Amino acid sequence: MTALRILVPVKRVKPRVNKTQTGIETAGVKHSMNPFDELSIEESIRIRESKRYPHGVSEIIAFSAGPPKAADILRTAMAMGADRSIHLEIREGEELEPLGVAKVLRAIVEREGVNLVVLGKQSIDDDAGQTGQMLAGLLGWSQATQASKVGFDGQGEKCEVLREIDGGVETVRGSLPMVVTTDLRLNEPRYASLPNIMKAKKKKLDKVTLEELGVGVERRVKTLKVIEPPPRKGGGKVEDVDGMIAKLKELGAL
Repeated sequence: MTALRILVPVKRVKPRVNKTQTGIETAGVKHSMNPFDELSIEESIRIRESKRYPHGVSEIIAFSAGPPKAADILRTAMAMGADRSIHLEIREGEELEPLGVAKVLRAIVEREGVNLVVLGKQSIDDDAGQTGQMLAGLLGWSQATQASKVGFDGQGEKCEVLREIDGGVETVRGSLPMVVTTDLRLNEPRYASLPNIMKAKKKKLDKVTLEELGVGVERRVKTLKVIEPPPRKGGGKVEDVDGMIAKLKELGAL
């Protein structure tokens, strides 16, 4: 086996419903990196730093598809420790469906010789939670979703993932190459230090187009309506256990 070449897709997000209730507001709001993608960057760096994979990590590549300002989160990913970035630039307000993103990622994987993809289980704007699974299907690779721990065997042939399920935990083992999606308990992402932020400005950020990748991303799904959840009602205090039981009976919970 050779050293790992890790691809980490990251997304620029801002979870706020637009006024027409047809999607997520993108204009005039501050965006940040999807939290699950921060976990993915952090885990990739920890795999390298801890020498968890017996043959080492040769390169960590961050990728994002988004408007010009998406370059900001790629710089953040490089400040955290990614070696270089690739940016597929699309127009502001234009969104790719999960299948379209998976097709783009397949092209990047094949172009860059990647053998491990680590990505968030979902983005916090559309909450689709589909891209990782679709990518594994397109590539014909092993997959493990919602990882809370990632490890490798001594020969560097298998990847072992611990994932939380209803009622406990489950261990999934698959052969490399592999797609792993990350969950919240995996790690605590580091803050990018000022020196690393300055160093990231000198790291390579390549731009690609859909034409160069030879990928079609025509939309297949139309979003009819998006609404925010209703605001939570304030809680109330009870004096003792009897008061709590009475309140629960009042609410029909008992």
